[in-house]
Amino acid sequence: MSNPTAGPVAGPLAGRRAQAARNDEVILEAARAVFLADPKAPIAAVAERAGVGISALYRRYAGKEDLLRRLCHDGLRRYVAEAEAVLAEPDPWRALTGFLARVVDADVHSLTVHLAGTFTPTEEMGRDAVRANELAAELVERAHAGGRLRPDVVVQDLGLLLEACAAVRVPDPDRTRQLRRRQLAVLLAGLSVGADAEPLPGPPPAAGEFDWRWRRRE
Repeated sequence: MSNPTAGPVAGPLAGRRAQAARNDEVILEAARAVFLADPKAPIAAVAERAGVGISALYRRYAGKEDLLRRLCHDGLRRYVAEAEAVLAEPDPWRALTGFLARVVDADVHSLTVHLAGTFTPTEEMGRDAVRANELAAELVERAHAGGRLRPDVVVQDLGLLLEACAAVRVPDPDRTRQLRRRQLAVLLAGLSVGADAEPLPGPPPAAGEFDWRWRRRE
């Protein structure tokens, strides 16, 4: 007689699901590496790097655009998660700099810039993008109110700062991380209020000024 209180027994289905999840992670890691090197690379290059058959890849993603969209959306979700993670920090400057360090370490912007305009974003991505902008704006506003962030810095400056850090890349991943953190420290010094700080040159980047990059390129 079976025991009605016993938990579910892991069977072949659970094993297949676990394997499918592992395969998906391998595919995404391979896609990230392939498209970071060449956004125009064919999807077959991803399958080859991942060590899976092209049919296995197509079972998960209908085509290259779906895969690109997934990679970029994952990066957007990570950005939102890192911003939400620092909201409880009472020191506004530590919250802002901690958020930037988290995003730099996660290497979110490397692919974002490379893949912009290569796929059509979904409505969900649009909602997440709005949330990301709201969170970043909140962190900037708090840092301004705390008196540590120079008053002529705007939220759009953060995107340019993150792109500058993402552009730093050497063959050694650990050294890349070290150099990016160093670059971030240099840039943060420029964001901090100083007694002799001169006004930043030129008008600040405007809201939506870089949206043209997300227009679909045929």
